[in-house]
Amino acid sequence: MALRTWFCVLALMISGTATAGGGPLGIDHRLHYDNSGIWKNSNQNILVYGSLLSVVGGAVALGGDNKLGDTLWRSTDAFVFGELTTTVLKKGFRRQRPSETSDPDSFFSSGKKNDSFPSGHMTAITALVTPIIINYHEDYPAVYGLAILPAYMAVARLKVRAHWQSDVLAGAIVGTGFGIWSSRRESPLILSWLPGGFYVGYVHHFK
Repeated sequence: MALRTWFCVLALMISGTATAGGGPLGIDHRLHYDNSGIWKNSNQNILVYGSLLSVVGGAVALGGDNKLGDTLWRSTDAFVFGELTTTVLKKGFRRQRPSETSDPDSFFSSGKKNDSFPSGHMTAITALVTPIIINYHEDYPAVYGLAILPAYMAVARLKVRAHWQSDVLAGAIVGTGFGIWSSRRESPLILSWLPGGFYVGYVHHFK
């Protein structure tokens, strides 16, 4: 499976800082706080929103009749359904973030900010890159390099104390799951709901 590569990288990066902890998997603990340099929260947002803009923009420009365009529409599907699922789970589990408590077992707490589980940033970035890795890893092995993005995001979310270890793992599972689902569909779902011009792509539509 093409995605084993980034799962291994992710596991190694998280386990490299792991100590005995709590949470549902017994791995949750605070890391030393670091919101500077490459780990800055603003840089994490730039990565997520920049990736999303690139994927959606490319999907609209290329259309579903183009292999890359089709793949980007599948990434869009994975992102949308992954984020919807994550939002529901956040509201259900109401877990406090490590920036707010040192207790990783603080689930079902009152308060609007208690939305740590699972990580939306992790869901987003894994959902966006998974279909690309699946569809292109055989022809272009260099696409495995995209695995660095989820691995970076996992560690970055831990360093700014935005999430616990199990939060980023759960986000990765949700994002990857929808990425696999969207890749195996006969055609992209959201694209099928849109006018026919989106199949052609606006690069070709205006030629």
